[in-house]
Amino acid sequence: MKNVYVLFALFVALSVSALRAQDREDSAGLYHVGTIREIKIVFEEDNWRYLLDSLRFNGEQLLKAASVEVMGQPFAGAGVRIIDSNSFQPGSRRNGLYIQLDYSTPGQQIQGHSSLSLSSSLRDPSMVREVLGLEIARKYMPAPKANYANVWINNERYGLYVNVESVEGDFLLRHFKGTSGNLYYSHPETTKKPLPGCAPNIFGSLQQDRSVDCLKRNFHLIQGASYAPLVEFIRQLNLEGQSLEDILYADQTLWMLAFNNVMGNLSSYSGKDSPKYYLYQDVDGRMAPVLWSLNLAFGGYKNTGIGSDLKITELQQLDPFLHSGNNAKPLVSKLLANALYRKMYLSHLRTLLYNELASGNYQTRARELQELIQPSFVLDSNKMYSQIDFEQSLVSTIGRVSKIPGVFEFLEGRTKFLKRHPELSIIPPGFSDRKVKSREKFSPAQIEDFQVTVRVGEYARKVQLFYRFDAGQPFQSVAMADDGAHEDGQANDAVFGVLIKPQGGARQMEYYIMAENAKTVSYSPERYMFEQHKVTLDELNR
Repeated sequence: MKNVYVLFALFVALSVSALRAQDREDSAGLYHVGTIREIKIVFEEDNWRYLLDSLRFNGEQLLKAASVEVMGQPFAGAGVRIIDSNSFQPGSRRNGLYIQLDYSTPGQQIQGHSSLSLSSSLRDPSMVREVLGLEIARKYMPAPKANYANVWINNERYGLYVNVESVEGDFLLRHFKGTSGNLYYSHPETTKKPLPGCAPNIFGSLQQDRSVDCLKRNFHLIQGASYAPLVEFIRQLNLEGQSLEDILYADQTLWMLAFNNVMGNLSSYSGKDSPKYYLYQDVDGRMAPVLWSLNLAFGGYKNTGIGSDLKITELQQLDPFLHSGNNAKPLVSKLLANALYRKMYLSHLRTLLYNELASGNYQTRARELQELIQPSFVLDSNKMYSQIDFEQSLVSTIGRVSKIPGVFEFLEGRTKFLKRHPELSIIPPGFSDRKVKSREKFSPAQIEDFQVTVRVGEYARKVQLFYRFDAGQPFQSVAMADDGAHEDGQANDAVFGVLIKPQGGARQMEYYIMAENAKTVSYSPERYMFEQHKVTLDELNR
């Protein structure tokens, strides 16, 4: 057990170190977290506030700016509108903004992005929820970057904003096989009556409705020719016996659902109305969900869609398997009805619990973020919260009516509850003595294959190795055996082995391992979606 804690501490330290290093390397990036970006907008119209409000009331038209400057780079004729969300407040001096850089001039973009989304952080007095939450999420799944920006309009300070990466261009290029797939955004029109013939209360839940017109009330078509692919995806998702891996990036979905649950992110698929997430259909035809808008994470939104709003204590004690038997949430109920997917989900819950919450690193990071933005927060005359609220919001509930829990307050209670949960107390298989056979000293025989062995504890029933020979390839999987016939020692000695023969002249391999026992699974390495073990024939033959 001592070795388990040592390895856990080492993993946490390496994860934090890797993120810090990545942040330093990306210091010139639009979304560099350590730098507050400057965005300057100039409108020719003096009544630009009134015009932006009017456009927001009447649709999604944009107001053409005389100029927009981002990080000193000018963009002529960019379009601006208030972000289409529930945070819109008519007459407010500080609404969230959407900027389309290529509104008048096709091709205008900055670092692969043609649009900017600037969140006003309404209902987040700490101003760290979105940046902190997405930073955690990016360790385990595709998720947008986010940092901060000072926004100026007509040479006056408009406010300090959270600058969230758009799900387009560079984001899709980093995480998927192309950028030309179909992209949809869940934004249910909850205040309007259902159209005739449309089922009530479906919203963004992915339950099957009666027509495309019904679907259009709940999802925006961001990219693509039509809603037809989304209609077909929803139809297949709700079929009995459908192979989910054929239509869905299942593991990525499980990570998103686990994140929503552990981090109390209910303004999402996991909560009432299922809003604020993207679905991207990659070139292979499968849908991938993408987190978006974490402004209300860490207990800021309190409704699961079942009954009334929860109290803070009830949020902290939220069932880890919320909606697992709820057919109105097919993305949850269908996945968790599968025994293996349920084990994978449980593994992701544990990883987030112990690597992110129990470590306490989020507290250090949140304080770093507040220290970074405090000078800009003080200068923001349009801010919605006081300096006292800003300082206390990490540890204490803010507000007598809305009761926004402190980030630390919520997560400390959530950690205590989840640690005591019986299914999360199950010990997953542990890995040790992982090896790839190398050439024996003084032997003339060259190693031509990858012979991988690993010792797996906690009564592992099945061990699989996922491998590829090139980063652009999909992973293939093969079972590892503990039968004494795969250079794995004696049969049933908990050492598993497999032989992988390189193909197409490949001389290197990337791989990760998944071990399964009766109740859960585990991975080596834990951040396998972004980090894999690597080995080359050249190093094995040294």
